[in-house]
Amino acid sequence: MLETRRIQIFDTTLRDGEQTPGVCLAAAEKLEIAQALARLKVDVIEAGFPFASPGDFAAVREIAAQVKGPVIAALARANKEDIDLAAQALEGAKRRRIHTFIATSDIHLEHKLKMNRFQVLKRAEEAVRYARKFTDDVEFSAEDASRSDRDFLCQVYAAAIAAGATVINIPDTVGYSTPEEFGALIRYIREHVPNIDKAVISVHCHDDLGMAVANSLAAVAAGATQVECTVNGLGERAGNAALEELVMALHTRRDFYRVGTGVDTRQIYRTSKLVSTLTGIAVPPNKAVIGENAFAHESGIHQHGVLNHAGTYEIMSPETIGISRNSIVLGKHSGRHAFEQRLRQLGYELEEKAVTELFVRFKELADRKKIVFDRDIEALVANKASGQPEWYQLVYHHVVSGNQTLATASVRLAASGAVFEAAACGDGPVDATFKAIEKAVGFSIGLKDFQLKAVTAGEDALGEATVWVEREGRTFSGRGLSTDIIEASARAYVSAINKMLAACGCGASGQAAGGN
Repeated sequence: MLETRRIQIFDTTLRDGEQTPGVCLAAAEKLEIAQALARLKVDVIEAGFPFASPGDFAAVREIAAQVKGPVIAALARANKEDIDLAAQALEGAKRRRIHTFIATSDIHLEHKLKMNRFQVLKRAEEAVRYARKFTDDVEFSAEDASRSDRDFLCQVYAAAIAAGATVINIPDTVGYSTPEEFGALIRYIREHVPNIDKAVISVHCHDDLGMAVANSLAAVAAGATQVECTVNGLGERAGNAALEELVMALHTRRDFYRVGTGVDTRQIYRTSKLVSTLTGIAVPPNKAVIGENAFAHESGIHQHGVLNHAGTYEIMSPETIGISRNSIVLGKHSGRHAFEQRLRQLGYELEEKAVTELFVRFKELADRKKIVFDRDIEALVANKASGQPEWYQLVYHHVVSGNQTLATASVRLAASGAVFEAAACGDGPVDATFKAIEKAVGFSIGLKDFQLKAVTAGEDALGEATVWVEREGRTFSGRGLSTDIIEASARAYVSAINKMLAACGCGASGQAAGGN
């Protein structure tokens, strides 16, 4: 089918996505996600909000210097201080964009900004003109556009474009709009902003009413040429339009939308797994495109149809998003060559050092399991060493538990050449282990949430534990893998503690960013 337009994909996982409650990414983790997004071939990576914190500034600066391919964008409020820091953070980027914003809805003007419409119009114009001193690529967003007066909104966009904005963004900031309304808004702006032909029309939709992707697609149908989204739909409150759903809707329904993207869809699944692991936000099994059940068929009628012809119940193939159906399995007798080949077949491009570390962990796992499946390997890759400092390492754990026995646990942790040991009792083996670890590190840790699941089926399945801990109002996540679920839980708890200790200065972005 003929594609008449190219839709740019603007990924804001590292900015709006990190504003997800409980998510706090270290600089090394942000860089790893940015590199994955570059392999995914998104057009723009919004790397962060430099003014929010020194950690955000440093992460944007690192991404700008190291990630090649996509445009690297930084968010800035409509003031010189924010724009100056954004420009400094982006200095190393070959292709850079400053993304500045100010609210335009009456409710925001009255209760948040304490400004009138004339002041907002003037501020928007000045901010764009100032940002153009640092780059030719400036995006302007009218925050809460979907609840703004349409004529005033058009005035602001016209002024921003006249001042030099190359992209104008129309956000449904609080997820209030419906597809019909939002499509009509895009058409209205196209018809009533006289210089609209000089700028790319972008949209940024939130999912408060579950319509972020539908609203984004309606905008595309109405003429938008850039869509802002996040991997796994992460973001403030209910999140943003999910990149994987949006891209695959446009890809699968090319006959209807007649547009294309530059995204390498085969990288979608791996990028989703990476983001899920590093943020600690699990993907629901029934999540469209990337959920565990997305390509599962339990009904006998469905199974019969798929066996005869996949197209009977599958509108897209797993291979399209990077899920392999190859039946090759590995075991303890498999060598490094076979392991490396399987990694390549699964689409992973890793440095020699990372492959070596993973092979050691693979052999340890293979000694515990008869067969190592692709999902096991994917879990190992997703949980590979992040490169951030690890103050504590789990050396030893021992648990005694039973239905008529008080659970007791003893642990040994290593840190900077020293050894810390402690024992504790608890309500079950996991609780006892967590209390022993807390006693060993010597400070109070608040357990906020805990999840445990099997990566694959079978009695020797690899267990994956995810732990969220809270301290001084901030939340940190950690994951652990093992065929022993107590060990997996202990590793996850230690990982969360290490993240907490490594996160000095991290976390302010969620409070300061606001934006779209």
